[in-house]
Amino acid sequence: MLLNATRLWENDSLSCYSPSVVGYRYFAVLWGCAVTVTGTVGNVMTILAFALDSRLRTRFNVLIINLAAADLLYCTVLQPVSADSYLHLRWRGGQLWCRTFGLLLFLSNSVSIITLCLIAVSRYLLVARRAMFDRVFSGRGLALLLPSTWALGLASFGPLWPVYVFVPQVCTCSFHRTKGRPYSTILLFFYFFIGLGCVGLFYLLIYRRVRVASQALLRYRLSRRSSRKKPASSVQGTEDSGVSSAIADTCSCEMTSQVDPDKGEITLEKSTADTLTLAHSVPSSTQAPHPSGTGQPPPATPAASSSSKPAAPGGDDGEFKRVTRMCFTVFLCFVFCFAPFLLINIADKHNRAPQALHMFSANLTWLNSCINPLLYAVMNRQFRQAYLLLLTRAAAPFTCRGS
Repeated sequence: MLLNATRLWENDSLSCYSPSVVGYRYFAVLWGCAVTVTGTVGNVMTILAFALDSRLRTRFNVLIINLAAADLLYCTVLQPVSADSYLHLRWRGGQLWCRTFGLLLFLSNSVSIITLCLIAVSRYLLVARRAMFDRVFSGRGLALLLPSTWALGLASFGPLWPVYVFVPQVCTCSFHRTKGRPYSTILLFFYFFIGLGCVGLFYLLIYRRVRVASQALLRYRLSRRSSRKKPASSVQGTEDSGVSSAIADTCSCEMTSQVDPDKGEITLEKSTADTLTLAHSVPSSTQAPHPSGTGQPPPATPAASSSSKPAAPGGDDGEFKRVTRMCFTVFLCFVFCFAPFLLINIADKHNRAPQALHMFSANLTWLNSCINPLLYAVMNRQFRQAYLLLLTRAAAPFTCRGS
């Protein structure tokens, strides 16, 4: 009788039972519960921090909130359902909810990928095409871009509605492996290979510009040090020529880094590279003497006085690098979470690999939805302070009762 029940379970189209995964399912359930709690709390805190802390309400962080919304959809709505299907080794929601689950799953993933692309583009335009950044990522531009990410994801994976089915290999609902072809193959290639490839390309371009500017700054500093060791009679001419050489080396890469206190953003003017104004780095002792011979510096040129804001210290350039490094880490984590799942599906077309291996690669993708708030807390000081403030406020009633 037990044997007949087992065969009936295995033949059920909504069952993922297999003797090889009976023990593994408990690990998957614990993993899923941890992702649900961590992801829900972390992404809610990210959204609340953005809403309550004026320092975080910047144009760039709006993209971070869009990414958090996509992750919150997965952690709060979809992840508990996945944990339930692993616990019972079958889908208990019916065919309609299975199709809805599959659509929401790929909608969440597509919005995440599109938002990662927008984040990479925004970081690149910020250092390369400031005027274009101001146009594309203005308030009106963001009001159009953010709904478009969700509309594009829905328009892309909506046509697969008839082929969303329960997939026993990963114990969740997804589109059918063969019935959705070639459309599903084109979509996955476009999002996961073209989309993520473009993200990597933009970060490579950012790295090259930062590297060029850093090398130019290093050459300038070396010329400054060598000029100090020469006789006083030749110091003036050497320093002037060193500054001119450094500026010539950077050509159009020279820009002014400033802080906009109203928006809490780093304002990068005169495009292209991510650092430092070499011309403004020259101390007053190296400037040419006043024609009158009094030793006073010459009057400011129109180019130097065109901006009413003071030049920012070098720490602002460091802040830009830290934020860019954080965004690149978020991108790498996304690739790390999805790469094993994509590779095993490409390599194992006939489902010959152990089912537990398929499940583990699918479970690894769950991690992507809860890890981003942890990265923000570790790598971004303002988010970390906002999180601590929220936790302090949340714990205040309990600490008051205890005291």
